[in-house]
Amino acid sequence: MDRGLVANAKLQLSYARITAPITGRLGLRLVDQGNIVHASDANGLAVITQIQPIAVVFTLPEDELQSVMKQFRSGEGVAIEAYDRKGKIKLAQGQLLAVDNQIDTSTGTIKLKGQFANEDGALFSNQFVNIKMYMDTLHSVTIIPTAAIQRGVIGTFVYVVKEDQTVSVQPLILGPTEDEKVAVLEGLQPGERVVVDGADKLREGMKVKLVTREPAPASDEAASLPGKKIYQDKDRKSGNNE
Repeated sequence: MDRGLVANAKLQLSYARITAPITGRLGLRLVDQGNIVHASDANGLAVITQIQPIAVVFTLPEDELQSVMKQFRSGEGVAIEAYDRKGKIKLAQGQLLAVDNQIDTSTGTIKLKGQFANEDGALFSNQFVNIKMYMDTLHSVTIIPTAAIQRGVIGTFVYVVKEDQTVSVQPLILGPTEDEKVAVLEGLQPGERVVVDGADKLREGMKVKLVTREPAPASDEAASLPGKKIYQDKDRKSGNNE
């Protein structure tokens, strides 16, 4: 009988020990020492969030879906990267995990889910991040400033400056865009000069004056921008930003 009483006391004491149902990060406590708690309490003692691994849900325009699905079904995996709100600091690198089964007709987008190991704990639950998803690598492509791009009845074009200082309309086939740069798949060669300012006043064959702007000293209040010239990027990656 005494052994039974001891065993019962140990059982009752075990109920005072609370074991977390999952592994994760514990939030701020919702009760203080001395509070009475019940199993039926709505708020509980604290909130546990799984952060290793952690998932992210983001959207993609439906026009880009086919290229994503082609890469996703290839079995090679689709690499994704998470950046901060400003898109400057890389927080984590992971893989595309799943694609939703329907398109949101109100926005024309589809949801995708990615996963990060998050071993350093850089990502938090409900955190806002920018996702960059790598789909392909373009080799030896020409890069120009987006400011040079013009659009008209002939489609997308730029004004190319010839040796005699006259301009000529050059139609282009554009590739991916990132920040203030865009890849040119067809229409330009490295070393050709394009107009980046005042293009709305130009016409075919007009003569222009080339202006080279040198950077101003650091002590000057007004800093001038250097002239822009297209260049060749040997290993350019294309991607979708959301």
